[in-house]
Amino acid sequence: MERSTTVLKDRPWLSSYPVGVPANVEVPDEPVTAGLRRAAEQWPDRVAVDFLGASTTFADLDERIRKASGALRALGVQRGDRVALVMPNCTSHVVAFHAVLRLGAVAVEHNPTYTADELRHQLADSGATTALVWQHVVGTVVDAQDGTDLRRVVSVDVSRDLPRASRVALKLPVAKARQTREALTGPVPDGVPDWHRLVAKASPLDVQPPASGDVALLQYTGGTTGTPKAAVLTHRNLVANVVQGFTWAGFRQGEETVYGILPFFHAFGLTFCLTLPGYIGATLVAFPQFDPASVVAAQRRRPATFLPGVAPMFDRVLDALDAASKKPADGVRSIRVSFAGAMPISKATADRWESATGGLLIEGYGMTEASPIALGNPCSDRRRPGTLGLPFPSTDIRVVSQDDPTVDVSAEDDDTLRGELLLRGPQVFQGYWNRPEETEHQLLEGGWLRTGDVVVVEPDGWTTLVDRVKEMIIVGGFKVYPSQVEDHLRTMPGVQDVAVVGLPTDDGEEVAAALVMETGAPTPDLAAVRAWAEQRLPRYALPRSVHVLDDLPRSQIGKVLRRLVREKLLHRD
Repeated sequence: MERSTTVLKDRPWLSSYPVGVPANVEVPDEPVTAGLRRAAEQWPDRVAVDFLGASTTFADLDERIRKASGALRALGVQRGDRVALVMPNCTSHVVAFHAVLRLGAVAVEHNPTYTADELRHQLADSGATTALVWQHVVGTVVDAQDGTDLRRVVSVDVSRDLPRASRVALKLPVAKARQTREALTGPVPDGVPDWHRLVAKASPLDVQPPASGDVALLQYTGGTTGTPKAAVLTHRNLVANVVQGFTWAGFRQGEETVYGILPFFHAFGLTFCLTLPGYIGATLVAFPQFDPASVVAAQRRRPATFLPGVAPMFDRVLDALDAASKKPADGVRSIRVSFAGAMPISKATADRWESATGGLLIEGYGMTEASPIALGNPCSDRRRPGTLGLPFPSTDIRVVSQDDPTVDVSAEDDDTLRGELLLRGPQVFQGYWNRPEETEHQLLEGGWLRTGDVVVVEPDGWTTLVDRVKEMIIVGGFKVYPSQVEDHLRTMPGVQDVAVVGLPTDDGEEVAAALVMETGAPTPDLAAVRAWAEQRLPRYALPRSVHVLDDLPRSQIGKVLRRLVREKLLHRD
């Protein structure tokens, strides 16, 4: 069963690469922070970060990072120490991230909306000794401190990053400006120092930069299939994916404007919103949370050229643009390219976005363990909506048996390969933090990363996602792929969204469909759903139960969490 290995070793996808995209990229032997240092030298007066109208140049940002490094050293942070960052997107987050990495310490990104119990697990797992925490949730982190190695909690007042004349800069009424500030602040327990004061009195610090092979980041996975665990990513991993993305999209150094609507603590947002802009001298327009109206307002002030996001965000931005009483002169025509990840994007959304922008909406594929992007549609008219696209430069793929990842699958009758996708490239992580057994399961001999995703790879290398291996449903020995059932049920009149999961039975599993109905739509019974499904699906894949929910549980970036849907259905009365 060697055919897939032989065929894919020839990298058939290279023939579909746009002109100028190489088969391999050279990954500089430098830390991920080196790019921003160069940007400060080359474009000192260029705006590096725009946070709700407050502009910081590269020269000023570099100086703030140097002083923040001094503040961290004064707190006792040393090379190799883990520093927890619990903040929304803001200028202080950019400063803290780079300051931690310049010291040779390790950044640990956390979702600031997590509960104390969720944070306690991650803080204890990483062994972080210092935490820089959004003032609004300092109390939550203090509550989570017991049972961890955390010794220093520092409060970050994000409202200090806002423009001084925020009402004018944001074009907000007085009441709205006050609400914006209040939403970013909160009570601080006694004894917790203020980050801005520590930085203000610190001396700028320059130290020997970390090596490219040093650990830069512990990035917790989303936990869609179990307890979150930390992927260990080096400076080289992060630099590699930035260079791959830069090459793939054909970005122009010192000229781009990137909209940071994805959270920095998520792998997608960290690479393409937090890391990429500084590395290529781009202006980052940062948003503390995704708010379509704020995106439209920012487009008037500082038009974007690149916007990475997930499927629902693109429609919501266009809806907000349509609803705006005073539209920007060119709408969103400045956006040349957008990356869509984390979930499939419909042709209708892609067509609508590309019509509005005149640019490209590029669907891709990645995972935290790949820093995160590994495949993408080409940034050209050769893109194929609905597919994951092609492997990035310097990235190889294999397709293996779903039952034995050491066995490469044979081509099917149409010469396609179907099985679990494996990846290899310079962006692939080093393993899971303090979890050698799980690392051994995920990273195979030769540096191959198991993705846990079932794909179909065509003879020319184009790859399409089928489903998650762990989320397949086994019905009477037959494999049911939830996404295929969902795709068809989503076309049923009145159905707004759907999640399909497997529920246990005495002799295996059965297919269950959780439906979210459009407002005013009648609730369908099981017979109606099965009748609709059997138009395209085999009988073993037809739902055996239907459950109508008000909404579906989603991740921070909007991905439906089937595991939580399953738990909800199992515990319904």
